[in-house]
Amino acid sequence: VMLSCSLRMCHVFMLVLHLSKSEDFNWAKNDHGSFYYGTFPAGFSWGVGSSAYQTEGAWDRDGKGMSIWDVFSHRQGKVQHNETGDSSCDGYYKVKDDIALMKELKLSHYRFSISWPRILPTGIKSNHVNEKGIKYYDDLINVLLENKMTPIVTLYHWDLPQTLQEKFGGWQNISMIGYFSDFAGLCFERFGNRVKHWITFSHPWSVAVEGYETGKHAPGMQMKGSGAYRAAHHIIKAHARVWHMYDSQWRSKQKGIVGISLTADWGEPVDILDQKDVEAAERYVQFSLGWFASPIFNGDYPQVMKDFITKKSAQQGLTTSRLPTFSSQEKSYIKGTSDFLGIGHFTTRYVTQKNIPAINSPSFYSDRDLAELVDPQWPDPGSEWLYAVPWGFRRLLNFVKTQYGNPMIYVTENGVSEKAMCTELCDKWRIQYYKEYINELLKAIKDGVNVRSYTAWSLLDKFEWEDGYSERFGLYYVDFRNKNKPRYPKASVQYYKKIISSNGFPNQREVDSWMRKAMETCSSSNQLLAADPLASHMEMVTEIVVPTVCTLCILLSAVFLMFLLRRHN
Repeated sequence: VMLSCSLRMCHVFMLVLHLSKSEDFNWAKNDHGSFYYGTFPAGFSWGVGSSAYQTEGAWDRDGKGMSIWDVFSHRQGKVQHNETGDSSCDGYYKVKDDIALMKELKLSHYRFSISWPRILPTGIKSNHVNEKGIKYYDDLINVLLENKMTPIVTLYHWDLPQTLQEKFGGWQNISMIGYFSDFAGLCFERFGNRVKHWITFSHPWSVAVEGYETGKHAPGMQMKGSGAYRAAHHIIKAHARVWHMYDSQWRSKQKGIVGISLTADWGEPVDILDQKDVEAAERYVQFSLGWFASPIFNGDYPQVMKDFITKKSAQQGLTTSRLPTFSSQEKSYIKGTSDFLGIGHFTTRYVTQKNIPAINSPSFYSDRDLAELVDPQWPDPGSEWLYAVPWGFRRLLNFVKTQYGNPMIYVTENGVSEKAMCTELCDKWRIQYYKEYINELLKAIKDGVNVRSYTAWSLLDKFEWEDGYSERFGLYYVDFRNKNKPRYPKASVQYYKKIISSNGFPNQREVDSWMRKAMETCSSSNQLLAADPLASHMEMVTEIVVPTVCTLCILLSAVFLMFLLRRHN
């Protein structure tokens, strides 16, 4: 019998309404409940993803410098249970093991990030280049290529060198543009002969808002109403600088491409017939995705952001907008600086108009004049923010197609978590999530959206930022209590493998059989994770090996021990 995750976080921060489904985009049928059987275009690339701080561990080994997350997670009360990424999955020591897991899945690509302070300990190239850090990424790239997997490399996934934060204030300071450009140039120089797909920044919205507005993330700054906009302004300029550097110095030799990865929820109007709700829903998406995509594809911030923040700033007695401006030269320089657009997507919100008085203290959230809501019928495996709403994915992708000239899209993050208290290898809800979200992606391609690849998030359970290890996104379960950090495949591994080998969903009979076969690989005894800790790597790759005899012995031993203790007492 499968264990269900019955404990839920209280969603006190949300208004929850029972909402009726609204009409789809004009160019798509209203088919929320229908499933489309078909396959992806030939050459479509399937992969998994990770990031350096979340998986590598080895936080102070082999010459690595401190990152802002090393410092932040070591502060009491910043991360749930005061957990850190000091060792995490020990991915630094398990390159070959983890690539064997990927090979078992028959993946086309692996998305990972380079830790800036691992190769530049102070963040400054002229100070010192850590050759041991370079070697680690060299080895990772080489083993991927030996196994016929394409590396997709992120340059910045939130782990800014601490020295740059302490000396300059991090992304609040325009000097970060130059330091980041130097770091990127070093990566192009050392790895670019083998890496042909580069992502400058991953989810910069979170870097800006959670790092410099709310302080929930490193470096923990709370500069409400201004810090996020300033950080984002410098990040966008840094992205453009790196793209131009690659274009002028490296592209002709290395023949690679450079893009950015933006993560966004879809926003759906509560009332599709209420123009204010329709405008609020679009504003929700523009204040997340459009904030970064619009300058890069259209040359400036979304007009609605400029209008709302200027108006709020004036009402607060400011003579200029809290949203920085680009000069005409900067607009031209930034526009067109993405060879592809990475899209991360997890969930959807209903959105309604809500007037928030400007007399309140300035903040990113109050600038938007909206409220977010969820439907209580949406599946919720346990994370307080992640509801499964597959149809929102297709709508977001169509929005990108319409707003930004149908760019080449790589889906860089998509997946679902569960709470750690639900130790569940038979992750039927994750299988359902992947099935439905990947199917909505297939529908979007049918709509004409130019999507070339899909990255499941993530390969492994890992450190989840302020939530520590309390949430698990992995296809593979990691036993963090064991010093060897063994990996165990969840049922979703087998299901994702079937999607990959079939390049989609060929027919109903075959797809229905995938679920049955995936669930056969696990049983209630597996949930005890009582596998022999000395089990070989290949056993864990191919099967969920939890010997029932061993499990029974452990249970009988526990009962016998309790019996002895009672007799002794």
